[in-house]
Parts: sequence; C-alpha cells; structure tokens
Amino acid sequence: MAMLVLVALDIRRPFSRADAVALGLDPRRLEGSGFRRVFRGVYVAASVELTPSLRAEAALVPFHPTSFASHVSAARLHGVPIPVVPDEHVSVLDRRHRRERAGIRCHLASTSAQVREVRGVRVSGVEQMFVELGELLTLVDLVVVGDHLVRTGRTTPARLREFCARASGSGARPARAAAAYVRERVDSPMETRLRMLIVLGGLPEPDVNLAIRDQDGMVLRRHDLRYRRSRTVIEYDGRHHIEREHQWEADLDRREETENDGDRVIIVVASGIYGDPGRTLARIWRVLRERGEPDVPSRLSDAWRPHFPARTRVA
Repeated sequence: MAMLVLVALDIRRPFSRADAVALGLDPRRLEGSGFRRVFRGVYVAASVELTPSLRAEAALVPFHPTSFASHVSAARLHGVPIPVVPDEHVSVLDRRHRRERAGIRCHLASTSAQVREVRGVRVSGVEQMFVELGELLTLVDLVVVGDHLVRTGRTTPARLREFCARASGSGARPARAAAAYVRERVDSPMETRLRMLIVLGGLPEPDVNLAIRDQDGMVLRRHDLRYRRSRTVIEYDGRHHIEREHQWEADLDRREETENDGDRVIIVVASGIYGDPGRTLARIWRVLRERGEPDVPSRLSDAWRPHFPARTRVA
C-alpha cells in the first residue's frame, strides 16, 4: 500500500494532509522526519529544498485552483528586488474561496486580474504584481521594482503607467505615484535610490545612463546620472567595484577622463544613501548651484526624509 501511495502522491511537490490521507498515507508519517510541514495542513518531502517557488506553490494548496500567488510571493517568483517580507500572499477570485492560514495572507482579486504561469505556478503578471505591491512597499522600493522590470525587458514605463491608470484597489494609487518615476536603463536598485533621493529632495531629475559619444557616434562612456547643462555627473559606487580590482581601476580612469573633459564627478557610496542621505543631497545641491544648473531651488525640499531615514550609530 505504501508503494502505491508514493506513486499516486508526488511527495516532492507540496500536498495537503487531506489528499495524503485520502490516498491511504498514514497521517502519523507526516509528522516524522521524512516530511516537512510548510504550512498548516501542507507538507512536502523533507529532502526537497524550500525555494520561493516551492513556498508559493505550497501556499496555494489550500485554495481554489483559480487562485494565484500574488504581491511579494509573485515578486519573489519573478525575481525582482524587494525587502524581506516573511508571509506568502495568495489572491482568490471569489470571496467564498478565502481561507485563513498562519503565514499566508489572502486577498480578493478581480476576475480580470492579470495572471501568468511561472515555473508551473499561477502567479500575478508583472504589471498586476506592481499594483499589488503598492499595498505593501514604500514609494522608493516600488520604483526599484519598476526600474528593474523595465531594465529586464518585462515591461516599459508607458505600459506600466497605462496599466496602473486602469487599476483599482488599495495598491492602485501608490502604484500610479511610483510608476511616474520609473525610467529606462537603470542598472541597479542603488542607482534608483540615489535618483529618488535627488528628485524627492526637490532637485531637477538627471539623465539616466546617458551615453557620451565621440565625433563618429561611438560610445565613449556612460554615467549613472548626469546633468547636461552643468556637466555634473553623479555615480553610485558599490563595494563590488572595490572587490574587482580591474573594474575599480577602469572606473578611476573613466572618472579622470570625464573630469578632464570638463565634467564634475560626484561619487556616492552606500553609506551616503543609508547612513547620511541629507549630507549626500546637500553635496549634490551645492555643486549644481555652483555650476549653474537651471531650476535648482534655493532650498532643498524635506520630502525625501520619510523615505530615507538616516541610520544612527548605537553605542
């Protein structure tokens, strides 16, 4: 009988206790070392790696087949950068299908919700996910998601704004606000954060990854952020540059060439965004005013402060 159960029940995929019992598996075995309880009433073989995909699949087990992984669960399946959020999120299309489970947050979605399949799991489409994340993420974190989706070719700024304009629900308004800041060619989440610090500080928005070309149109270099009128370059410098010696040396040469061409280069590191964002913003503001960048305010806005709380040292 046990062998027949193993054939009928794929224990390497999440399954319910009820299904296991119905197929003749002794429920006491589920509490043994051979199985792992993922959620209440949902199990998988203990040897199986508990990946984001498998957790999302397990979260769907207690729900109707039309349900789908949404919000941060969808984000993890789509591989987008988000803060750590412990719960899984499931959306159902009928309020009668809602269930309560520890570790799973259940949402009611429209029957017209954008749903795709990723690695065999029903999941929100990327634009749908972006709107859902409006319920959970801050403005800056949501722009990070949008920039990443555009960079990886899964949507465009225009398509994202259009989807958000039609969307409804509690995440729609924050998603519309974030979509307005999503840009093309953003290379990393930290570049997004740096740009958002600048813009929320009330400064003009710089060009993103603008290509500098020679007389023949060949690309000489690109800069993370650049103000053309004042020829001010702002670049984020992460630790990975220091760890890769050749890249670090190439970056130094590129900066020297840039400054020789008349540009002013401002380098920002992680501590300048997380540790002392006010000082970073003031540095950029002073240089832009000194170099005559148009539309630079005489005083910085405080709108950046809720989004970039400085980390203070604790003795």
